[in-house]
Amino acid sequence: MASLSVEKAGGVRTGSLLLACVTDHGSATHPYSRSASLLAGPDATRNLADAIHFLCALHGRHPGIVNLAATRTVEPAGRAWLAVAAEAATAERTLMNRIAVAAGPAPSTPGGANSESAIIAQRSALATLALSDRRGCALGAALAFAADWITIRAVVDSAARKFGLDAAAAGFGDPDQLRAIADEAGATPATERALLFGAQQLALQHRALWDLLEARQQARRDG
Repeated sequence: MASLSVEKAGGVRTGSLLLACVTDHGSATHPYSRSASLLAGPDATRNLADAIHFLCALHGRHPGIVNLAATRTVEPAGRAWLAVAAEAATAERTLMNRIAVAAGPAPSTPGGANSESAIIAQRSALATLALSDRRGCALGAALAFAADWITIRAVVDSAARKFGLDAAAAGFGDPDQLRAIADEAGATPATERALLFGAQQLALQHRALWDLLEARQQARRDG
């Protein structure tokens, strides 16, 4: 997996660093995740269907990253949150699969076989993060998933509206709650580094997903 340096600024606590890392490297700053071509353009129906199918391929199966991280997390605040987050993840998987059914098959796209290979590799990378024995890494990845899901959920909500479904609010908690959990869990420098590493790698995997979806959209447009 790719790695970027994560440096702690003086006086900045772990939770703020984790959320900043997700913002910088994840879905929120990827142009395609909020583009008109995805959300509102003439091809939005196909593009949203494509996004939902690939989100299902990455996060629509059990056990997901939250479930796996719960098996590697010992921090009390982290374990308590993961128990709630697991229920929220189940609801999100159900919602995404309902939307995928309503959307019909993923749109035919040149280079589809390569896309399938890419998403399998991403699933493997996420499982490796969530099952890491490095204390804090799995929790950092799960917290980053929840933080980045705020952006992803906006796309899921757009797809739900497009295909005539209602979507209840996600239940992963707000950024303040996620920040507080990371602050408590990152009590030692080693655990903090692991939390931030897990968060960063999760964010980069999500960004790679948007790269893939944007490339598929361009292939359909040019094909």
